[in-house]
Amino acid sequence: MIGSLSGILREKQAQELLVDVQGVGYEVLVSLNTYFALPEVGGPVALHTHFVVREDAQQLFGFSDVAERRLFRELIRISGVGPRLALAVLSGMTVAEFIHAIRAGDTARLVRLPGVGRKTAERLLVEMRDRIAAWGPVATGDGASHAASYGQDTSGEAESALLALGYRPAEAAQMVTAALAECPAAEAADSAQLIRRALRGVVKK
Repeated sequence: MIGSLSGILREKQAQELLVDVQGVGYEVLVSLNTYFALPEVGGPVALHTHFVVREDAQQLFGFSDVAERRLFRELIRISGVGPRLALAVLSGMTVAEFIHAIRAGDTARLVRLPGVGRKTAERLLVEMRDRIAAWGPVATGDGASHAASYGQDTSGEAESALLALGYRPAEAAQMVTAALAECPAAEAADSAQLIRRALRGVVKK
């Protein structure tokens, strides 16, 4: 199993990376939290990884910290939750936010994530409650808090990220527009903060 990866970040788009490790390019799937903690293209990057082998595909998932990978591994052990859905969950909230939602029994917070229906949310609450009981306080960085704006079109990047999460184009555009109308100028210039506000806006509906 590939447990970690260190190299040069050659390409990145929402949830997909290409990491050059001594001349070999690894395609890596990441959550949005990890994505927004990445350096600029051309910079060094180190990721904790989880390698998934199926009959029809081999996929490498990357995480900025061990806590996120640990939660990913717990999620994919649950019936009906595959790697893609687990990544969507980790893109919609941080590890600390997910644990808080589980401990609070907040089904509404979970069902607003793309791909998570009420039955899946209820299954997550039941099966994850005991698993995270022994975790204690979660000391993990919020990937969005480390995000930097590189002069890109933040609203366009936010829409692309929401599309990668599974939202429809019109829905993603509406979410970003609503978030822009509510957030301060400083947040509007930070695509990570913009995405988080857009997702929180969906939860409030």
